[in-house]
Amino acid sequence: MSHQTGIRAGNELRDIFASAKTGDQYRAIKVIIENEQMILGEHRKASKKWDQEYDSLVLPLLEDENPSYILYRLDSTNNQGYEWIFLTWSPDSAHVRSKMLYAATRATLKSEFGGGHIKDELFGTTKEELNLCGYKKYLVSQAAPLPLTAAEEELRQIKLNEGQTDIGVDTKHQTLQGVAFPIHQDAVAALKSFRDKTINYVQLEVDAQNELIRLCSTEPTKVKELPKRIPDDTPRYHIFNFKHSHEGDNLESTVFIYSMPGYKCSIKDRMLYSSCKIPFVDMVENTLKIEIEKKLEIDTPDELTEEFLYAEVHPKQHAHKIAFQKPHGPCGRRGRRRITRPPGPDEEEV
Repeated sequence: MSHQTGIRAGNELRDIFASAKTGDQYRAIKVIIENEQMILGEHRKASKKWDQEYDSLVLPLLEDENPSYILYRLDSTNNQGYEWIFLTWSPDSAHVRSKMLYAATRATLKSEFGGGHIKDELFGTTKEELNLCGYKKYLVSQAAPLPLTAAEEELRQIKLNEGQTDIGVDTKHQTLQGVAFPIHQDAVAALKSFRDKTINYVQLEVDAQNELIRLCSTEPTKVKELPKRIPDDTPRYHIFNFKHSHEGDNLESTVFIYSMPGYKCSIKDRMLYSSCKIPFVDMVENTLKIEIEKKLEIDTPDELTEEFLYAEVHPKQHAHKIAFQKPHGPCGRRGRRRITRPPGPDEEEV
């Protein structure tokens, strides 16, 4: 799988990550994107308990017009080491391109740092959302029964503000996870037909000029024909009804496929499709009520075989593997070490 924007962490930042995960030297690490590379912005050392210095360390790192990432170390640990909070700062006054860039690179940073070390993730457009009080509110919401996800809460606000739940061409929203372009009415009709099982495949594209998600194709598609539907030079969203047999039962599973043909497309397209993906999937699942069982991201159409889809929908449960243990050497003294070499020119071979 390709990185969503191709932006990676620099060597200095990777060294900082390695030190941070193995010790208690750092309390806060600020990461910024500069010249298409993630670099260290600033860092702060720990001097008190995590909650006693949270606001004094985090809030000064949040610039009014520039997005950034903040990694903040807690005092608690798990089996991998200290636990961290991952904060994504995207102020309303920042440029849209910067917001999209940081939204699209967020998953890459989490992967480079190590997801196992991250306990909680917060996204904020105001400092009140990312201060200590905001973090505690987040913890309360997570502990409440049937909590709303950030995307679900965003959709709820959309419905309250608009007074209706239809997806149209007249509104555009910036969500907590990216940019939600409205879905064109033809695409909405096709998705409803897919939900009603009158078609089994829908392909959509992001129209950046008109800020819409448009319909590309609803051609009937079998599994073996699916790779032929994937463009090799431009990104696309695909929703496919995967019919298959599992443990004697005939099943139908809805699979969402985000095809991104590596570096054959521009970084602008990679950013745009990556930023629109999560809001679009949320609309499909929560507003159009299409249950997606598996979400995939692919580089090349050749990956989309029936065996691949089956393994993704029904992953195998791997048994715990016993680590290899080097066998012990012979007991007692082993004698003098011998060196074997070929005979010299004046020596006879024994």
